[in-house]
Amino acid sequence: MPTKLSGPMLAPKSGVQPRYAVILLHGYGSDGADLIGLAPHWQDMLPDALFVSPNAPEACRINPSGYQWFDIDYEGDKLASRQLGVAEARPVLVEFLADLWDQTGITPQRTLLAGFSQGAMMALHVGLSLPEPLMGIIAFSGAFLPPAGFAEGRFAKPPVCLVHGDMDPVVDPELSADADVALRLAGFDVSYHVSVGVGHGIAPDGLAFASEFIARQLENNP
Repeated sequence: MPTKLSGPMLAPKSGVQPRYAVILLHGYGSDGADLIGLAPHWQDMLPDALFVSPNAPEACRINPSGYQWFDIDYEGDKLASRQLGVAEARPVLVEFLADLWDQTGITPQRTLLAGFSQGAMMALHVGLSLPEPLMGIIAFSGAFLPPAGFAEGRFAKPPVCLVHGDMDPVVDPELSADADVALRLAGFDVSYHVSVGVGHGIAPDGLAFASEFIARQLENNP
């Protein structure tokens, strides 16, 4: 049986049928219950949004109580394991999005895809490999691993928000700086913020920057 993602979900705060979807992708060794904690920060701004934070498809190798989108080779080539990992995990997330859109009638253009750390890598890799543009992609403390065909300009170009702490010891902050340059050169609308003195986490200023990004997208997708 193919893997089906599931995890914590919050119905629209307004009580109406959902008009928007916010998908929250957790980091390595965590779970959906962790990142669904972002929802209260954005529910007032998006009262008609369905918030979903699926658990990644695999039990985490080093933390069996948590999940991973893909395994990380800490002893060898981290970049190679990330590149292979996001590509292998991509189909299950693409299927999850397709099922969500089919079941709810929400469109890609009214879907925000956000992630932290490994979840941010998945959000960028998958969100930038779709034929229709998402409302936006938010990547906290992540890295951009281009999907096959990206260089040929085959995919849609949604707006992207990158946030990273400059003291991150887990995911090099230069990876978000590199993503900013690569995406701008490819013609993307990128909002990039560095949280000064912040490690591997989401600081208040980074969260505020992401919230401002969402507000701008709502103006374009009322």
